[in-house]
Formats: sequence, structure tokens, C-alpha cells
Amino acid sequence: MKVTFKPSDMEAIRSTSIFSGLREDLLDRLVSDAIISNCDRGEILFVQGEQASYFFLVLEGWVKVYRATAGGDEAVVGVFTRGRTFAEAAAFTGGVFPATAEAVTDARVLRIPANRLFQKISESPELGLAMLASTSMHLHQLVLQIEQLKTHTGAQRVAEFLVSIAPCASGPCTVQLPYDKALLAGKLGLKPESLSRAFNRLKEYGVEIVRDNAIIHDINRLANLVETERAEILKAKGN
Repeated sequence: MKVTFKPSDMEAIRSTSIFSGLREDLLDRLVSDAIISNCDRGEILFVQGEQASYFFLVLEGWVKVYRATAGGDEAVVGVFTRGRTFAEAAAFTGGVFPATAEAVTDARVLRIPANRLFQKISESPELGLAMLASTSMHLHQLVLQIEQLKTHTGAQRVAEFLVSIAPCASGPCTVQLPYDKALLAGKLGLKPESLSRAFNRLKEYGVEIVRDNAIIHDINRLANLVETERAEILKAKGN
């Protein structure tokens, strides 16, 4: 049975690096046997070590991908929202999922089967190039994440995150935190107490945390903090 998409679903699909440049007929062929899953918060999409039989695109909500450590903790690899794909590298290579995926809010997720992926790529090589571009983008994002962990202060990481999801480009605005603070700390490579200290530091820059909202007096000032702290860190390293 062919999946039925909302108009907003196609906008999300078209916004991804994999699908944005595909001809309409190629896109229809790729998603012809896809499945839309309605996921409850806390629902597991796949488990680390499981055969990678699908790759995924988030249509609504948020999904985290994490690895379980030997000590039983979670190392957050990424948190994905509308228009973001994940697990395509595992599906592309026919391997296993290297991490676990869990819906952290109620979510709608498009599951794209991997079983006929190579056949589709052989018929349409541009699809293979698009998948390579997407996996390359994920690698680039992981490199940036490592850079942030090594060179950015906690306040800088939080400021960058708030600026990246802010609904405004200038002036005051309110940012709703999309998921709980424990997950936010994990995503940013911080301990919960370090996240609290970072929020306190950001009060000096006009950021007030009220329950699940960050009230920002001036988004430009917050963006300038990121650049200022980066310059201070580089200067300290040069001394």
C-alpha cells in the first residue's frame, strides 16, 4: 500500500540533503515502499547492533541517537528533528545500526527500507551520490561536535544551541527547549550541573530560563558571546 503524505511531509522530505536534488520520479520511486510511523515519547526505533533494514527521516518531533557505554551511560551521537535523516550510512553499507534511536517527544518518522536500496541506486546513480553527500554531511557535523567539545566553553555551547534554534534573527525572542535538560546536557557534552552553571552564566547576557523556555533579550548579543569566547580561547592558547 502506497504511503500517503501530507503536503508538509513533502516539504520536510524535499529539505533534506538526500532528496532535495532528486527528480520527482526518482523521489517517488525511493519512497514508494516507505512507512510512516507514529512514535510515542520514549519509543525505541532501533537498537545498537540490530540489522540496518531501514534508514529514517523525521517528519515531526525529535529523535535522539545514542550509544550505550560500558558503564551503562548514554553517549548522545545526535538529536534529529523535522527534515533530518539518520542511519542512512548503516543502510547504505548493509551493516548494523552502530547506535540506538529513541523518540524523545511524540514523533512521526518516515522509515525507508534498505532491502531494495542498491537496486534503486544502480537504476539511478544520482541517488547514490545524494546518499554519499548526506553521510559526508553527518561526518562533518560529528567533526564540528568534537571541535565544540574540545574548544568551546559550556556557556558557548549552550549559546550556540539557542541561536541555532531561535525563531528570530535579531532582537528579543523566546526559545522553547525542544527536549528535557538532561538530554540537552548530553547533546552538548555537559554534566547536568555544568549545564546549570552555563545557564547561570548566560544570565549576564540577557538569557532567562523559565521552565522549558529560554527568554532571550537580544539574540545578537548571544551570538556575539559565541564569537567573543572563541576569540578569548584562541588568544589563551596562543599565550
